[in-house]
Amino acid sequence: MRAALYDRYGPPEVLYEGTVPMPVMGPGEVLVRVHAASVNGGELHGRAGRLRFVTDVAERGFPKRMGIDFAGEVVAVGQNVPRPASGSDAHESTAGPGSRGSTAEPGSRTADPGSQGSTDEAGPRAVDPGSQGSTDEAGPRAVDPGSQESTTGPRPRAVDPGPRGSTDRVGPTGLAGGFVARGPVVGDRVWGVLPRVFGSAAEYVVVRPRQIALAPAGWDLVQAAALPGVGTTAITALRDKARLQEGERLLVRGAAGGAGSVAVQLGRAFGAHVTALAGARSLDFVRDLGADEAFDYRTTGPADLGRFDVVLDTVGTELSAYRRLLRPGGRMVTIAFDVDRVVASLSYVAASAVFGSRRVRFFSGNPTHRLIADLTRYVESGAIRPVVDTVFPLADIAEAHRALEAGGVRGKHVIQIV
Repeated sequence: MRAALYDRYGPPEVLYEGTVPMPVMGPGEVLVRVHAASVNGGELHGRAGRLRFVTDVAERGFPKRMGIDFAGEVVAVGQNVPRPASGSDAHESTAGPGSRGSTAEPGSRTADPGSQGSTDEAGPRAVDPGSQGSTDEAGPRAVDPGSQESTTGPRPRAVDPGPRGSTDRVGPTGLAGGFVARGPVVGDRVWGVLPRVFGSAAEYVVVRPRQIALAPAGWDLVQAAALPGVGTTAITALRDKARLQEGERLLVRGAAGGAGSVAVQLGRAFGAHVTALAGARSLDFVRDLGADEAFDYRTTGPADLGRFDVVLDTVGTELSAYRRLLRPGGRMVTIAFDVDRVVASLSYVAASAVFGSRRVRFFSGNPTHRLIADLTRYVESGAIRPVVDTVFPLADIAEAHRALEAGGVRGKHVIQIV
């Protein structure tokens, strides 16, 4: 099968479209034909060799793979995966049109190690070990292939953010995106995140049902591929870690990027007052997503911003300066750390849990089925929509990495495979 590969660490030019054996589907697993995958900031650092302590341990030798999240269709289901009861409706309403696929036969298994990450507004400095990437300002601009209606205008009523405190609880099993009373079946349109590995930028992936959920109805799978990693990260950060409440003041750093653009939408949907930091050319963009205020990060420092109940940092630098903006009882969540100062960055986060009342919360994303299904629910309710900056064919994987490194991304760059 075709896949994005690289044979040595280096610049984007080391990437190429190559071929690898088909993955083998074992008991309890599902084979998914990938329609598209997104480009995440951590992949830039992994490809460049800045995360060898992760990539070399997870996978020895080359070639190595790219991609952590995906959207596609189920083409085969292994033994021991729950099946629909006789006579039951195999497909929930979220399946949507075009949900049937071929029954591809698996070949031999290949390893898909790697990691995940994020880049900051000014270039690829910070890495998110979870699942997202956000760069900001400068760089090429391309069309958004999705139907991106403006969210400006009257503020909608705040949505119920759902259960808090655990990324593995989303309420009733009948929520949109959930496999109600059954497991996945051939033809399901699904999206998901690989479990702390790279490898989704390929024609097929093998996953367990807990790593996927039904994709949202009404969205093309190429558009949907922009959301699984960054969407589940934003939900975990704001709902479960920060416990953002209606009426609170939220600051989002890196608001135009992958995770930031989702956080702006989610903050608005939760009824918070959203302040966005982004590049000058992206200010109208983040306002359209729902930001009440938007400031150029190059000309606006922490001292110019006031106080906040919640600070979401997708950058990983200057954590202490932004932590000081918290009101009493405020919460800061960072989904990135500074790859140029890894020990100092992580040490500060750890120390904040011991010294002072305003702890910096940090997590590594590894979403379960229920959290991914919750993302489906938010999309189908209109609280979140995919934001696609540019769609690249798999053969242009190197160009996609160059575009993300250049900065100025609005939402996500997506790699189309089908």
